Amino acid sequence: MAPMEPGHAQIDLLAARALLEWQMELGADEPILDAPLNRYDVAAEAPKPAADAAPVVPLEAEAVDPVAVARAAAEAAGDLETLAEVQSAYDHCELKKGARNFVFADGNPSARVLILGEAPGRDEDLEGRPFVGRAGQLLDRMFAAIGLARTAHHANEALYITNVMPWRPPQNRDPEPAEIAMMLPFVMRHIELVNPDMIVLMGNTSCAAALGKRGILRLRGNWSEAFGKPAMPMTHPAYLLRNPAAKREAWADLLEIKARLGELS
Repeated sequence: MAPMEPGHAQIDLLAARALLEWQMELGADEPILDAPLNRYDVAAEAPKPAADAAPVVPLEAEAVDPVAVARAAAEAAGDLETLAEVQSAYDHCELKKGARNFVFADGNPSARVLILGEAPGRDEDLEGRPFVGRAGQLLDRMFAAIGLARTAHHANEALYITNVMPWRPPQNRDPEPAEIAMMLPFVMRHIELVNPDMIVLMGNTSCAAALGKRGILRLRGNWSEAFGKPAMPMTHPAYLLRNPAAKREAWADLLEIKARLGELS
């Protein structure tokens, strides 16, 4: 073994071999490279990503328009039975999740008078029919006074009753504009299929859906047009139960309805 340069310790073959074996035990498995490597050199510039490489953006789910979905479903319904099926299957209205029953309609579909209410209450949600609670019982008495009933078989004496909303809002709150907008295509198709001579708009929600207006105490008693039909806004029977003095005005509205039916016939 050649002598080492001055200033360096002399090691023999056995010591060198022992040192190499010790390094191998530490994990060194490549003691000699093909070319010298200075590990203290610093790269002149860190590698950069390709300039034309576009960032990866996750694809978002395509937004669904609940009104467009409702319109397509309603327009495809050729009769009331199918309309009830597609509306009850509609899943974009949150009210459906908290309701017990889907409330579609009651009465005679051949009736000349269609009553458009607001939304089911507790009793209606339990029974699955519109206007069956105290307000509904008052409504039946009111229209019986002018010779109309939901149980009548003849079109001239019959009523057909439905609501803007088929599901009960929590705590009987007013339906929100977005909820009304979702149900409006179903309401329009419903009225188109029944094809009544006139519509009675019971309360603010009905007027908002049919006329785009609120303020039932101002609107009531004045004929308007909704869905291509003569429409009479009336105060809701629930309001009349709380304000009996308003029954006088409701009676005047009923007489207007009776007179208009006579004119249309």
